[in-house]
Amino acid sequence: WGTFATWITSTENRLYIGWFGCLMIPTLLTAASCYIIAFIAAPPVDIDGIREPVAGSLLYGNNIISGAVIPSSNAIGIHFYPIWEAASIEEWLYNGGPYQLIVFHFLIGVACWMGREWELSYRLGMRPWIFVAFSAPVAAASAVFLVYPIGQGSFSDGMPLGISGTFNFMIVFQAEHNILMHPFHMAGVAGVFGGSLFSAMHGSLVTSSLIREQSEVESVNYGYKFGQEEETYNIVAAHGYFGRLIFQYASFNNSRALHFFLAAWPVVGIWLTALGVSTMAFNLNGFNFNQSVVD
Repeated sequence: WGTFATWITSTENRLYIGWFGCLMIPTLLTAASCYIIAFIAAPPVDIDGIREPVAGSLLYGNNIISGAVIPSSNAIGIHFYPIWEAASIEEWLYNGGPYQLIVFHFLIGVACWMGREWELSYRLGMRPWIFVAFSAPVAAASAVFLVYPIGQGSFSDGMPLGISGTFNFMIVFQAEHNILMHPFHMAGVAGVFGGSLFSAMHGSLVTSSLIREQSEVESVNYGYKFGQEEETYNIVAAHGYFGRLIFQYASFNNSRALHFFLAAWPVVGIWLTALGVSTMAFNLNGFNFNQSVVD
């Protein structure tokens, strides 16, 4: 056992396994395998529970855009519906059993991925906040695949596992909850768009203030050697540029504060969006001013 435990927790492995990995690897492999098979070959699913099956797989006439793993039937509601609860595999497929199998294994898997991020940080003596950042997408996935179906009373209201299905989910969500008028969704928009802006600004500033280490005919990338101790760009020059482009105090002069901000801004935005979806799950919806309009 000691040898096994040492191997599981060894940071010398090409890919770190860890105790969380012992649960993460089988759950994600299960989810991925079932997803691929279902996306290609699953028969139509009676999503609304009205004996009107909806086809989502490639072999039943869909393409990559229109294809999806269809959520489990409204007749199942939020009951747990594993294979052994169905009278036959045909019934399980007809009622959308693969959706639950994929979603539950996926959610356990990404939660364990988050735990594994913490575990690897701990083993390497790093600070622990990489996993905190990843908690934002974990919260978002949990909101649309678990919290929202529970609040609405049926996994048939969960997000379909496909491209068009995602868009359909968004449109129906707007129609039923007015999500675009929810302050927490607005915070998420600010987080994603702001994060894109800050990422582009940071990358372009750093790339524009690199310290020359190579000739004109060489790629600037040769001016950096992996593991070098000295900075590869001039933060004072970048600060001087940006401080004059906007104004002095709009520009970070502390690299640590800057990089914390780059991480925190989108993470907090996505946290808030996940919270917003989780409240709308129980029909605490976005604002509407219908009664305020004087016409």
